[in-house]
Amino acid sequence: MQDSNGAGIARCTMGPWKRSMDKRRMCPNCRAFVTSGDKVCPYCQAPIGARAVEQRNAGEILGGLIPHARFTTIVILLINTALYLAEYLSPQSGITRAGESLPAFMMQGEWWRLITAGFLHNGILHILMNSWVLFDLGAEVETLYGTSRLIVFYFVGTVTGFSASSHIAGGHISVGSSAGIFGLIGAMLAFGFTDRSSLGMQVKSLYTRWVIYGLVLSFLPGVDFWAHVGGFSGGFIAGWLASTPRARMMWKEPLLRALAGICIAVTVVAFGMMYLAMTRTT
Repeated sequence: MQDSNGAGIARCTMGPWKRSMDKRRMCPNCRAFVTSGDKVCPYCQAPIGARAVEQRNAGEILGGLIPHARFTTIVILLINTALYLAEYLSPQSGITRAGESLPAFMMQGEWWRLITAGFLHNGILHILMNSWVLFDLGAEVETLYGTSRLIVFYFVGTVTGFSASSHIAGGHISVGSSAGIFGLIGAMLAFGFTDRSSLGMQVKSLYTRWVIYGLVLSFLPGVDFWAHVGGFSGGFIAGWLASTPRARMMWKEPLLRALAGICIAVTVVAFGMMYLAMTRTT
């Protein structure tokens, strides 16, 4: 997240977390946690086959270089990259100017900026740093929470992050995906605080360090501190309320899928509004 030419947030090692995830998986039917050795889900009694990573052929997605868990993350990264290249190759298009977050007194009802700003970046270092973090973090969130929750957390973190940036301390002109990234970190930390298993303890320990490192870097010149804090807060609350899929709380799943669809629809509308704003200024 930057409001000028600051750096993105740093990535931490994921080793202990990945080793723990190897021992646990989700039932494809009820999405409750089961062990990797279970052949039948103890909650819904559905048969469980081999994990997707064990079934995948090397040629399925770019020779196996892109895990299935990263599909949604890759889509977000492709959108970010396409917008960055469009602005770089055609500066007169005014993409960043039409989509960046502004101080509240300058917004003039242009609500879409709270969403579109999360897909725009200032400079090659900015997008590379944020993409580097999101590539790994998005896969971890999707593995733990599922696709619907990932979309909701990223959307909520982006909106709350830029809302905070726009309204606190006089507001800022800001762009960057790290509001959404901090939303994902907040959701992971929410899991760490609510899950009492050894996995939850490891996740809490790891992502507490992520928060500390990220907030320290947020004080660097040009980095939007309030967008990070707002994104983290929104993601943490969303993660706390959504929780991970559990057999006894399956009523949440249709609701979260609907919310994810709404998030996507609102994002599409926001970019449509941004495009209309660009045409009005050209």
